[in-house]
Amino acid sequence: MRSTHRRSDSPMIATTAKPVRLLGVDFTSAPTKRKPITAAIGMLLAGRLQIESISRCPDFGAFEQLLRMPGPWLGAFDFPFGLPREGVEALEWPLEWGALASHCAGLGRAEFKRVLDHHREQRPRGQRYPHRQTDLPARSHSPFKLVNPPVGFMFLEGAPRLLSANVHIPGLHAGDPNRVALEAYPALLARRFCTSSYKSDDRRKQTQAREDRRELIVAGLEREFGLAFTDPSVRQLLIHDASGDSLDAALALTQAAIALTAPNGSYGLPRHIDPIEGWIASV
Repeated sequence: MRSTHRRSDSPMIATTAKPVRLLGVDFTSAPTKRKPITAAIGMLLAGRLQIESISRCPDFGAFEQLLRMPGPWLGAFDFPFGLPREGVEALEWPLEWGALASHCAGLGRAEFKRVLDHHREQRPRGQRYPHRQTDLPARSHSPFKLVNPPVGFMFLEGAPRLLSANVHIPGLHAGDPNRVALEAYPALLARRFCTSSYKSDDRRKQTQAREDRRELIVAGLEREFGLAFTDPSVRQLLIHDASGDSLDAALALTQAAIALTAPNGSYGLPRHIDPIEGWIASV
């Protein structure tokens, strides 16, 4: 499908007082060269969101270097920053975010899985997974879920690394104010343009229909948010990357741009955020 997007001469996103680097990160709990953590890097220029590059982190070491990139920058990361209060209290885990992230990291993947599996089996059928307040309006998965998708492991591998890098997380952790991290959920923004599946890691499901939907989403981002590209080949990458990782990183980047321009430096977040659950940007 060939898109017929129209560019406007007026800014699509409010202009900020000073340039701030923006990151949009599509995360995986087990990065490899074949399935890396993918980051879209860009900036707001005259109210337009410019994607400068797509970067790949094939391992956690590269991701940790990304987190320590000198600021000022604002990043939107596609993994849960917090856990459901209901579940944390039931497990008698720490009720302070930094201590909770450290505690879970100390458990390791095997013990973390054993504890959450046991907790799930003790809950009534139909209510096996507790949710955060932000999960319901976002229609996102519980961070206690470990398969299809493994968002619990994404918390386990992501949140402690944010803590170690001492980034600032509004409502959760007072870190370096020049490096600000927000939780993103690309699917939330993608639904604005397309409600059908647009990606798959399964080659058998990497169809022309899904590619057409990715092109539809890219055109929507260009039309509504003034998305532009320093290198035109990046636009083609967002469309042709059948895994959807590149497009998800661009969607997260757009969520970062929206948050950056929210009134009163609020990032568009609620005034009161549960300090162990966190909140998804733009919900």
